Amino acid sequence: MTAWDQRYDRDEYVYGLDANEFLISVASAILPGPVLCLGEGEGRNAVFLAEKGFPITAVDGSRVALKKAEQLARQKNVSINTVVSDLADYQIDQDEWMGIVYIFCHLHRDLRKIVHRACCAGLKRGGVFILEGFTPAQLDYNTGGPKSFDLLMTADELRGELSGLEIQVAQEVVRDRREGLLHTGLSAVVQILAIKP
Repeated sequence: MTAWDQRYDRDEYVYGLDANEFLISVASAILPGPVLCLGEGEGRNAVFLAEKGFPITAVDGSRVALKKAEQLARQKNVSINTVVSDLADYQIDQDEWMGIVYIFCHLHRDLRKIVHRACCAGLKRGGVFILEGFTPAQLDYNTGGPKSFDLLMTADELRGELSGLEIQVAQEVVRDRREGLLHTGLSAVVQILAIKP
């Protein structure tokens, strides 16, 4: 069992049942079509979008988490497609997605750049990329997130990594989060909304 499997191997949904607030606030920007949720974990964001009628593919390295995502989808009477895969190995098909959602998915910088390039190529014209993650300032808070600087990101870095997309929102904010057991309290985050022209 991986470390992530161990984290998720409990009855509670460790990051809660409700979708991420930033995703909720910008979901209307996604046009009808398939949506890819990367590092989706227990499914809260995927299920939220499935309830809005989007065909969803949820990818995560934890089989335990995705079983919980499937259970949540059944409870909400929606269907999601789940794929157990490390993002270092997952192939994002080009020109396939109307939305790619990347919520608190923290990869080492070199891999993150590769995945973000693949996300840019994977979006259809008019497709939307939505991200929220921790910035280096999160190291000053004790409210969740990676402890390694290499896993954190800034708005300026993301602008560069998402070249080819039109950035609609790129902001670093400190906000109070209530997302399950492990994301609770003031947090320093970066939020991105970008569209493929």
